[in-house]
Amino acid sequence: MLKRFLAPKTEAVYTFLRVVAGLLFAFHGMQKLFGYQFPAEYIPKVGSQGWIGSIIELVTGLAMAAGAFTTWAAFLASGEMAVAYIQFHWKFAFGPNFFPPVNKGELALLFSVLFLYAACRGGGRWSVDGWRARGK
Repeated sequence: MLKRFLAPKTEAVYTFLRVVAGLLFAFHGMQKLFGYQFPAEYIPKVGSQGWIGSIIELVTGLAMAAGAFTTWAAFLASGEMAVAYIQFHWKFAFGPNFFPPVNKGELALLFSVLFLYAACRGGGRWSVDGWRARGK
């Protein structure tokens, strides 16, 4: 009964998920780039790995929120978050640091998997990608 009620809402809920996740990701990149945390804990130097990651987060987050080039943007963002998780959180450390709550990598891991799903699914009906597909 619940499945029958929710099934027609799948596209709307996916759009909501894509928009919210994309905007959160863009805000995360913006926060690192411009220091929107007071006081700013860390602002990466221009050209550094952190700076490039922040640019990726800002651009791909906005693209995913709009549903523009969603497959490419989400795939790039998923990869970036996988690298962030492995390099900065997990660090190939076994033992207690293996677990995301301990190494504080839950958000990176969740974003990575969520964006991989979005890369597989695409923008959906309510997106720039969907609008472009309907125009062809």
